[in-house]
Amino acid sequence: MFLRLALIIFVAAAAAAAASGYWLYSSIYSERTHSRADDFNTIEKGSSPAEIVSKLAAENIIGSETAAMLYLRATGRAGKLQAGEFKFKSPISTAEALNQLESGSVRARRITIPEGFTRFDIAKRVHENFPQEPPVTEDEILLMMSDTSLIKDIAPNARNLEGFMYPNTYEFPLDATPQDVINRMVEQFKKIWRPEWQQRAAAMGRTPLEIVTLASPIETESPVDDERPIVSSVIHNRLRRNMALGIDQTVVYVAKMQNRWDGTIHKSDIEADSPYNTRKYAGIPPGPISSVTEGAIEAALNPAQTDYLFYVLNVEANDGSHHFYASAAEFERGKAVYQRWLEEQRRLKREAEASQ
Repeated sequence: MFLRLALIIFVAAAAAAAASGYWLYSSIYSERTHSRADDFNTIEKGSSPAEIVSKLAAENIIGSETAAMLYLRATGRAGKLQAGEFKFKSPISTAEALNQLESGSVRARRITIPEGFTRFDIAKRVHENFPQEPPVTEDEILLMMSDTSLIKDIAPNARNLEGFMYPNTYEFPLDATPQDVINRMVEQFKKIWRPEWQQRAAAMGRTPLEIVTLASPIETESPVDDERPIVSSVIHNRLRRNMALGIDQTVVYVAKMQNRWDGTIHKSDIEADSPYNTRKYAGIPPGPISSVTEGAIEAALNPAQTDYLFYVLNVEANDGSHHFYASAAEFERGKAVYQRWLEEQRRLKREAEASQ
């Protein structure tokens, strides 16, 4: 009888221990969803482990405070939690949240530079997102972009940093300066630049600066990755024939350089006397006209083998892709379709503005 009672007590204790162990494991490692993923959570200096755990529980980032404290004590990590400003993903487990608190955190300022942004666009965005005391103007930020010492190992003849500030989303400390942003973007470009690109450029008889310059209109002309080598083939084919590239985005760039871009290409823009104007001058422009991605550089280095000399927007697809043509007559027919579509878009825009 005594043995049976002892066995029952042992089994009950073991079951209770197993249940407690399962509860603790589940509480610590199961992910839970919360609504604060986009918010910074501030952990004040001097907060005790219990206060930190209580705050996270109140925000529904973790579940059981008891389980969290048991975990911290069992692992000896209670004294390692740090103050700072944290973003906790959702869903997240208690273990992940507590591990994140060990590293400490400083609130970051985020900035996104889209593909194809010019240095003028970048300067404007940096100016808006990184205020500094004393204040720094957009023109002063552009002047910072004239310091080409950062890229002298890749493009010693570059006029400015256009094309060498990599488009991406970046995070910086709150006290970061515009110069910090520029430096980081150039550093990112240098990280993605590959030695084999240098070799490929040399084999083509081009400098890295020329390749980045060619990549920039490819970047701005087509968002469709698969057709970028075809756009590149048109550019290379026209260069071989000493034809003007005739790329509208170079006209836009000139207008931005001359501080008169209003969102529409005018006849005066097309006629602007600038070596960047590929409507007026044949050959490669003196430098890039936008930021570029790896894909655009790859396309510039590896054009498709075609006999195309022209392209026009594919208005039927409405996805940024193009129709390509080998003859001027075919191109003129395609351009007529595009111009009818463009006029219709302008009419609809005028009607919408008039109804407001």
